[in-house]
Amino acid sequence: MANHDHNRAAELHENAAKSHRAAAEQHSKGDHARGIEHSKSAQQHSQGAGKQSDQAHAKSQQLR
Repeated sequence: MANHDHNRAAELHENAAKSHRAAAEQHSKGDHARGIEHSKSAQQHSQGAGKQSDQAHAKSQQLR
């Protein structure tokens, strides 16, 4: 089960990275409104990834 938690955390980190790249692309095109939307999405994914990582780590420590 801990492996599932780590995989979910990795998935959220990947989603955050994709949103960061999309935000950068929109900002470079001058579309700041869409860039801000992507930045907010990236922040949400990053926060979720952090929480999921903490949970996965805690479960891994319990299995030791």
